[in-house]
Amino acid sequence: MMKLDSTQALLKEEIESYQETVTRVHKMIHEKTGPGNDFLGWVDWAETYDKEEFERIIQVAEKLKDKTNCVVVCGIGGSYLGARAGIEMIQGMYPDSDKEVVFVGNTFSSTYISQVLNHIKDKDVVVNVISKSGTTTETALAFRLLKQFMEKKYGKEECKDRIIATTDKARGTLKALADKEGYETFVIPDNIGGRYSVITPVGLLPMALMGIDIKRVMDGLKDAYNDLNTDDLKVNDAYRYAVSRRILQNQGYNVEMFVTYEPQLTMLGEWFKQLMGESEGKEGKGILPDSATFSTDLHSLGQFIQEGNKVLFETLLKVEKPTLDAVVPNDPENLDTMNYLAGKNLDWVNKMAMQGTLAAHVETGGVPNLVISLPDMSDYSFGYQCYWFFIATAMTCYMLDINPFNQPGVEVYKKNMFKLLGKPE
Repeated sequence: MMKLDSTQALLKEEIESYQETVTRVHKMIHEKTGPGNDFLGWVDWAETYDKEEFERIIQVAEKLKDKTNCVVVCGIGGSYLGARAGIEMIQGMYPDSDKEVVFVGNTFSSTYISQVLNHIKDKDVVVNVISKSGTTTETALAFRLLKQFMEKKYGKEECKDRIIATTDKARGTLKALADKEGYETFVIPDNIGGRYSVITPVGLLPMALMGIDIKRVMDGLKDAYNDLNTDDLKVNDAYRYAVSRRILQNQGYNVEMFVTYEPQLTMLGEWFKQLMGESEGKEGKGILPDSATFSTDLHSLGQFIQEGNKVLFETLLKVEKPTLDAVVPNDPENLDTMNYLAGKNLDWVNKMAMQGTLAAHVETGGVPNLVISLPDMSDYSFGYQCYWFFIATAMTCYMLDINPFNQPGVEVYKKNMFKLLGKPE
């Protein structure tokens, strides 16, 4: 499914020379003995997930299918990034659908929140609020406004069908509120952290509400689990990618630019940044993850990448088959001088831009490039790539002797913010 090409990564060490380390870490991951092992539930999730709850997600989505043309997802970080990345990757930016998804609870911006509430006032709305504790400030504030909006628009009784909470199984303020109001609830597993949670109801429910076949997502996840359940660096490309990152950092590259050529993968880049940034950026260690969408960003970041300070390497996610394609038409007047491309597929043009850029950055610019190939942007491929990057993240972080599953640094800004807000102790 996904393949790594490291031939243009300018590696000064052999990937296979890390086999002993990879074998040790692979055992730690699968036997769940490493730091943060209580958050390794995603490793075998493809086999252990709650099948009954999964079917209930499908049933709820089917029941609400004709009752809504607007799905509002209220969450932040891992509670929304994965779902948004999946929905946009699979359906594209402007799908042929009468249903839209709106994301809120991921900012304090008064303008954004106010505009969302105004935007949805005349729509048939279903709300999915996602929070383990129910006290995440951005999400809790937005949901307070959404709850009042929904109750005014539909009444409390109908809100029992139109508001769904994805939260802790038994405790927390959101769970208590959902039980009190009679909302349908789904569980955020205790053993899977937020940035790994897209394969749970956290991501699956929003995708299902938008009409995505989540069974195919889980098929991709399971196949990746089976394909990558080996420590052999000759065949496990996710581990080869993890090792390549460590080699490149040893060579002085402390920034990774995650690059795609499809606008519908822009949010996948944002998801990647959270996955790597929160997992790896601790104890003064790690590679700074960044992302770009080419060819758009070639007209801005491209100059720095080509000729700027050599601090970064690129990881290019190359999609073999686009969701849709079109042909460049012929124009008899040819005032734009584009007739040399007449009859060519737009995806072919995109691929040529990719090849030309890759050569420019590697051969002329001396920028290492890791190239990951993905067959398409389907539901199945989304599930597959989720596991691919999960296992690669665990490997590359454990190679640094850090816990890939906590985020202690995130709490610092919260403490300062709560003090300034006057939150009671």
